[in-house]
Order: sequence, then C-alpha cells, then structure tokens
Amino acid sequence: MIKIYHNPRCRKSREGLEVLEQSGQEFKVVKYLETIPSKEELSTLIKALGILPIDLVRKQETIWKDNFKGKELSDEAVIEAMIQYPKLIERPIVVKGKNAVIGRPVDNITKLL
Repeated sequence: MIKIYHNPRCRKSREGLEVLEQSGQEFKVVKYLETIPSKEELSTLIKALGILPIDLVRKQETIWKDNFKGKELSDEAVIEAMIQYPKLIERPIVVKGKNAVIGRPVDNITKLL
C-alpha cells in the first residue's frame, strides 16, 4: 500500500497528491498535522528515506528558527521536536513498501511508483 504524508495547505504536497491520483494506484492519505506520527513511525520513515532526522526538518519554519536553530540536538531530540511541532516535517513524504521519498521535487514520487 502506498501512503502519502500530506499537508493540504502546502502546494508541493498537493502536487504530490495529484501525482498519486493520476497514477491510478491505491494509496492512503495521512494528514500528519491532524494525525501526528508516533516516535516509532517517524523513526521508521526516516530509516526508509535513508536520511538523518535533521534532513527531514523544514529549517525555514519560524518554529525551528525560534526554538532550535543553532542548538546541538541529538537525533532523538530532532524527532521529538517534529512530534511536538509536526509543521516542521518536510512534505510530502510518500511511502511504497519499504521505500520512501520526499516529494520535492515531485519527480521523486514518480520514480518511486
């Protein structure tokens, strides 16, 4: 099953959703601002993406700049920050099987499918 972690207010996330809709494949939409991923789920996503937790953070968000920028944070602390402030999570994230991509650019999603 394909899953997209989606923020309807984000243009890139809406573009990613459109790619999935046009693919004709079944998928599940997770509105992660409403259904915040657990620590385990976020850790699994990060592992599937093959990145460090800090690489999933939207560092231009005011929340990040005001609370975390310039601080030395452990991977666990970065994950906790994303759970506390899910707006910090880069979007969209598309998962297919054990693989995942950040849909920026949306071509990443096409390659995953």
